[in-house]
Amino acid sequence: MEFIAIKKEYVKFMRRIFIFVPLLFFSSLLMSQQRIASRIDSLLPSSLKKDEPGGAVLIAKGDKILFSKGYGIADINTREPITSHTIFNTGSVSKTFVSNAILILEQRKVLSLDDNLAKYFPEIKNKEIGQKVKIRHLLSHVSGLPDNRKVSENPVFYLTADDVQNFQPVLQTDTLNFEPGNRYEYSNPAFNGLALIIEKITGSKWQDFVRKEIFAPAGMTESDITDGAHPESGVAHGYERVNGKYDELDYGEEPTFCAAGNGGIWCSVTDLYKYYLALQKPAFLNADIIANSMEIKKFKNWNSSLKPNIGYSWFVTKTINGLKRIGHTGSQGGFRADFEFVPEKKIVICLLFNNSIQNASSLTKDIEKILVEEKLL
Repeated sequence: MEFIAIKKEYVKFMRRIFIFVPLLFFSSLLMSQQRIASRIDSLLPSSLKKDEPGGAVLIAKGDKILFSKGYGIADINTREPITSHTIFNTGSVSKTFVSNAILILEQRKVLSLDDNLAKYFPEIKNKEIGQKVKIRHLLSHVSGLPDNRKVSENPVFYLTADDVQNFQPVLQTDTLNFEPGNRYEYSNPAFNGLALIIEKITGSKWQDFVRKEIFAPAGMTESDITDGAHPESGVAHGYERVNGKYDELDYGEEPTFCAAGNGGIWCSVTDLYKYYLALQKPAFLNADIIANSMEIKKFKNWNSSLKPNIGYSWFVTKTINGLKRIGHTGSQGGFRADFEFVPEKKIVICLLFNNSIQNASSLTKDIEKILVEEKLL
């Protein structure tokens, strides 16, 4: 009987242990998350005031959000506060969506990355250039095509100029800045051209293709794409601080803002995170195609002292502790963006601002420093 009593007490003790240890673990994890959130939160208030244009930040590890918060106001007139669901223009982060749309069409074998410009734009003035420049050159900013738009001479025209109007001057060029594949030179018009190629193949607006083939499978319900004037309500407005006050700087104030192929995607940090999860799943492209798009493209005729660091629109860089980082920044009008992830650690950082004085890339490094110190990166 004594043995049975001891056994019962032992069982009770072990049950307490089995309950206590997980509770201790989760309590420690919760305290760690709270500490991380507090440290990240402390980075923002000094530069983003609650009654001025600000931004939103989301940091996650895999499928677990570590931090998500909005700062400041989305619209100076309505004073609407920014949250993690506020919709911002993402600037050049948009290029990754256009790139993925092109890769979806390649996966379906309705185009090849070796197709040249002349195939889709037979009206190109210089036929030799049309034959030389390939889709893969456009995707990696190595086409050599000049940005010969006369924006400063005709800013009023470029306030409302769409993808067609922004790409038209490029089709009239007689010279290349360099041979395609020779070196890197960032090109906004290249992505206006890629957007138009999507339309020529699908027979519909490229915006509709992205909504159906990327937004929908990714569950991005808080996203939109510039297609003419963007709605006055429901989105953040971009601002630039001039002489102590904020001037609106987006559609209607900033030339080339309407050229959607290079910067027309609008979304929240919540939806940017869904985009990341969709890339990891993967939700809209084969995994091997996504992986390949995020590898640095080394062209055989590369002739530059600088090493290539870009895949198909994705920039491949290093974190502050030397890990592989993949992502894209954005800067358009009064908007700033940074979307970065570290595959090895499953860390993703989503930053969107409607305040042009905010340095998103610098903030990303500050956040990385905290994540390294907290042993998450």
